[in-house]
Amino acid sequence: MKIKERVLGRILQWWGPRGGLAQFHQPTGAVGHVAGWIMGRRSSNVARSRWAVRLLDVQPTDRVIELGCGPGVAISALVTRASRGLVVGVDHSQVMIRQARRRNRAAIRAGRVRLMHLPVEKLSISDGPFDAALAVNTVGMWPDPTARLRELARLLRPGGRIAVVSQPRCPGATAATSAAAAKELAGQLTEAGFERLRTEMLDLDPPAACVIGQVTPADNAELADHPPARS
Repeated sequence: MKIKERVLGRILQWWGPRGGLAQFHQPTGAVGHVAGWIMGRRSSNVARSRWAVRLLDVQPTDRVIELGCGPGVAISALVTRASRGLVVGVDHSQVMIRQARRRNRAAIRAGRVRLMHLPVEKLSISDGPFDAALAVNTVGMWPDPTARLRELARLLRPGGRIAVVSQPRCPGATAATSAAAAKELAGQLTEAGFERLRTEMLDLDPPAACVIGQVTPADNAELADHPPARS
């Protein structure tokens, strides 16, 4: 495992300054396929995705959506937990959708996974409702993240959960960088209408931050719409 990590690290060290980092944002063509291969095998990426899935507390019958599913690592973990539910993966890269399809082909054939090639801003309310949503290192690439999160809240059932992860990959990123990213995510989620937020950190280099939130539960929403009469 350490040897593989060193090899991947050297590839990234050589490739990044030559335009490779852009392929992690918008993978295309043969070079994008290499980016997806790295994303799907880098141990820190795999650990980060599986950790986020655990925090999301997916139940066997849940309908779950992942925004920016990449090569499908988290999709595989979600399917294991939503054993009688449905997992939907969305990504703006056709290269990533093809890799996610290969990684999850059995679950797709069984009707337990559905993959969609489209940007997050093209999702519509008809694609829901979902019990839970996941986004790993993608929110920062969305146009107007708060607006997208607000729209995502409409795809979730009352009481639905969301887990949003950030592991800064900028040069020189530290634990302080991750803490700042978590604070920014929490602010965006609050502005988008999510509540009961909590933040968890995963000890990576730099740490990964996960902010978990919830759509207003049905009973609370009813109280807000129809407050009890004053005596």
